[in-house]
Amino acid sequence: MLKKTIFLCAAVVAFAAQAEDKVWSRLTDTLHLKAEMTATGSHGDFAPYWMSNNRYGVASAGTKWASMRIGLNRDQHDDLGRKWQVGYGLEMAPVFQKQDSRFVVQQAYVDVQYKRVRLSVGAKERLSELKNQLLSSGGLASGINARPIPQVRLEVPDFWTIPGTGNWLAIKGRLGYGLYTDNQWQREFVRDGAAYTKNTLYHTKAGWLRIGNDEKFPLSFTAGLEMNTQFGGTRYVKGQPDKTLKLKSDLGAFWHVLVLSGDDPTDGIYSNEMGNVTGSWHFSLDYKGNGWGARGYAEHYFEDHSQVFVQYGWKDMLWGLELNLPKNPVVSDVVYEYLYTKHQSGPIYHDRTANIPDQVSAKDGYWGHGTYGAWQHAGFVNGSGLIISPIYNDGVITVHHNRVKAHHFGIMGHPADELGYRILYSHQRSWGTYSAPLIDTQHGWTLYMQALYQPRYLKDFTFGLAYGHNSGQLLGRSNGVQLSVVWNRAFKKK
Repeated sequence: MLKKTIFLCAAVVAFAAQAEDKVWSRLTDTLHLKAEMTATGSHGDFAPYWMSNNRYGVASAGTKWASMRIGLNRDQHDDLGRKWQVGYGLEMAPVFQKQDSRFVVQQAYVDVQYKRVRLSVGAKERLSELKNQLLSSGGLASGINARPIPQVRLEVPDFWTIPGTGNWLAIKGRLGYGLYTDNQWQREFVRDGAAYTKNTLYHTKAGWLRIGNDEKFPLSFTAGLEMNTQFGGTRYVKGQPDKTLKLKSDLGAFWHVLVLSGDDPTDGIYSNEMGNVTGSWHFSLDYKGNGWGARGYAEHYFEDHSQVFVQYGWKDMLWGLELNLPKNPVVSDVVYEYLYTKHQSGPIYHDRTANIPDQVSAKDGYWGHGTYGAWQHAGFVNGSGLIISPIYNDGVITVHHNRVKAHHFGIMGHPADELGYRILYSHQRSWGTYSAPLIDTQHGWTLYMQALYQPRYLKDFTFGLAYGHNSGQLLGRSNGVQLSVVWNRAFKKK
């Protein structure tokens, strides 16, 4: 299997390189070809945490695993001044580990853009909003932790200045529907008696407003709201076919998740919104100085309706500070983040009834769900890398640690033109969940140190060497080493 997969990936690169001249008869921009190999070796129960997380799901939690990523892409370039633009990408990513190996199409998408509006179709890796992609722990509701979900998405991907505002107001947003592709993973991962879903559907919507003009004033403020929903599909209990439950996937379901209405068969007399609704509010204050910058940001996570507004108080937040320092040979960027998710509207829950007219919408159960198990895709949480994903569980798709306090640090720099480094350190303290609290809180520490080398005479290659460490009760103790080789070539029309 390994030899066949390597041969297939190599054949794709060779074909892409040979077809480059023909491709340019239809393109006018840059075509990027990329191949990456990563190998991880460690001891303990799991690999060091940041060797596996915030990698778009191309990883394993196991102590020994390797992956290959190979593909091509062409993205739009706003500076070309064209009304119509087309972009696309294709990437395969086999992952090899001791227990089993898997082969996935990581990215396969086509983007068609008219001016600022884009129609994106397919699976595409998308960045965390308002975060440093290399140093941050990631967005709470969506980010770089899990495999991309294939979708049809209408969006304004970059901020669009509102006419008549003198470049002081800008907006962007998205609206899309998609389909989960982890049917096989869920079925194989769960143990007998555990639940999983198949053919789950996905909905996303978001809107953002930016206030500021950095050409005239160094401060700008950004606020945004994003909401995502798991819905539809079929719920199974492994080994118990009589408990199979078909969920609503008709056109009416698409409308209900758009307007936050409807219900699920499991709601009974206590009607709720259809599906598993998650989302977050984003706020960012940016300062651009002369050769340096700073950003303070906050993100508030919510599920369903109890934490969307401030009725129950906004105690659950991710607070962050990012510094971009003047050019120097030691440190270029620093990030600190503090995550608190203990509140979740409080520990008491009941729905309104004829005898009890008051409703208390508490015990939110962040990143978990009674029907869909967890807000995840193929084992990794669709959001914060600090939340321990279901892939670390023993055959159950759920989140065991969602009431947490965590501190996260990131630092990077470029001591020389050919040399860069990145350091991540996180400390997490968990109270478990409201439904399964821990008798004693559990701690976890994780460290990741990476050095990158790009030889002067091999500029298409980047070589990486990393050391990682876990300790504490959450994931146990482990030490590991990770090696990576990346080849990245850009072909431009002459």
